[in-house]
Amino acid sequence: MVDARNHEEELAALRWQLEMNALDAVSEAPVDRFTLSDKRPAKRGNARRTRLASSRRGTVADARQAARSAPDLPSLRSAIEAFGGCPLKAAARNTVIADGNPAARVMIVGEAPGAEEDRLGRPFVGPSGQLLDRALSAIGLDRNAEDPAKAVYITNIVFWRPPNNRTPTPDEMALLLPFTERHIELARPDILFPLGNVACKSLLRTDTGIMKLRGQWRQWRASMGDVSVPALPSFHPSFLLRTPSAKRLFWQDLQSLRDRLAEQEGSRDG
Repeated sequence: MVDARNHEEELAALRWQLEMNALDAVSEAPVDRFTLSDKRPAKRGNARRTRLASSRRGTVADARQAARSAPDLPSLRSAIEAFGGCPLKAAARNTVIADGNPAARVMIVGEAPGAEEDRLGRPFVGPSGQLLDRALSAIGLDRNAEDPAKAVYITNIVFWRPPNNRTPTPDEMALLLPFTERHIELARPDILFPLGNVACKSLLRTDTGIMKLRGQWRQWRASMGDVSVPALPSFHPSFLLRTPSAKRLFWQDLQSLRDRLAEQEGSRDG
């Protein structure tokens, strides 16, 4: 006959061990656990999730093939939205590709979506985007303008918001750069206006920092094909919000952008 009292005591002891996470069985022979390795085998579930994440990670060759197969901007948008090779996509609410007039003479390239951009699915709509809109209006440009001469077209290097708004990694930027390059080739702007360290260094393939790079006209060239566009690197508006003293230099860059647009227009008329 089973002693009910002993049975309850054994159950209580087992419950206590479970609460203490003492899940290893007690063997008859003593085990010196101080001599055992601290490394524990990974849980099957974690290993499986790691394998799945690795299998989803695309390569630059994958991105390049998807980008090059797009014959026009709508096709490129579809290719970016369908691309599952970037892990950032899994945590983002929206794929943020572009805003403004695709026929605009000026194409602005930023870094990555923030919280507000991720929520609305459009680039540069948060506080930094509002500052950018005000700055552009000072030289007669507007993302909502129908006239290409007065419009801007806006995109980012990265299309999904990095966690906690961190800076995109070099691998993330390299993975998505073929889409941005194809974006520029298909839009064919007269001028590129890359903003911030990430966009400028990535597009212009340089290690020079934005403090030295800004305000200096460069020539962007596609890594494949013969497309070439004048580019004016400048500060990202989020930097201007943190460093108001830099607005003076940004204004100088805007004036340089305005002057180059006028020169191009004059050469066409002539």
